[in-house]
Amino acid sequence: MKIYLNTINESWVIDRFKREWFEYNYEVSTSKINKSDIIWLIAPWTWKKIPKRYLKKKKVVCSIYHIDEEKFSSKEKEEFYKRDKYVDIYHVISNRTKKQVEKLTNKNITVVPFWVNQNIWFEIEQGKIREKYGFKKDKFLIGSFQRDTEGSDLKTPKLSKGPDIFINVVSKMYKQNKNIEVILTGKRRNYIISELEKIGINFHYFKMREFSEINELYNCLDLYVVSSRYEGGPQSILECGITRTPVISTKVGIADEILSSESLYDINYFENPKPNSQTAYENSAKYTIPQGFVEYLKLFKGIYEN
Repeated sequence: MKIYLNTINESWVIDRFKREWFEYNYEVSTSKINKSDIIWLIAPWTWKKIPKRYLKKKKVVCSIYHIDEEKFSSKEKEEFYKRDKYVDIYHVISNRTKKQVEKLTNKNITVVPFWVNQNIWFEIEQGKIREKYGFKKDKFLIGSFQRDTEGSDLKTPKLSKGPDIFINVVSKMYKQNKNIEVILTGKRRNYIISELEKIGINFHYFKMREFSEINELYNCLDLYVVSSRYEGGPQSILECGITRTPVISTKVGIADEILSSESLYDINYFENPKPNSQTAYENSAKYTIPQGFVEYLKLFKGIYEN
């Protein structure tokens, strides 16, 4: 059995998953599509780059991470159906996404969250790492490490990621605690930065950083806030879990499969959710390497043998 993953090269989290897959599962993987038995459309939007003769000839597994229902236009639906005729089985990373995909196809759908690499994401003693970055001991640090602004104008909020919800949550908390400061990383943080400046909440922006630095920043936090309306993972939930970073989340993606119910909040109503780092850690630990690959290998073996 040989598995081919389609090429992405978009400097996105999926590129990292592809590299990790080949690193730990090289014996069942190939970079040559003609030598493969299974094509894994790990980046489903690039399916057109694969010659149709291979899609027709080989078994095809297609990953779908989430569907932004507010943006899922007739054009995107048409694109889904064009690809669907080549797909043998769908892979999704949460039960919420499975429910979305079930509305669009009768093909089999398997739910397997992505793995989390414990060699990249791990707990560090907070006091020392906060001292390294110069964060004051009395500050309550809240983190957000994903883009929040559309790339078209770098002003419009990317509503699927819920930056307006994040600002609402932080604003309410700030009224009770003036020691709050926000830690941001990644590209396109323009919307949240502009809103924090309006409110007067201090923030620290680390634009693009290596994984080692992001791991350190997780370990500096008192709280990580997931505020998405639509989301595949987000992977930050597993990263918070395995680093024991306190995290609260909207009821999105894998949140209610990894976090305790007390750590979840409704996008329209914020009622002081409480992070439960132990539950998050225990559930995230199920997906560390190598056990995080087990269900994937079962999936591919099943489709290869049938």
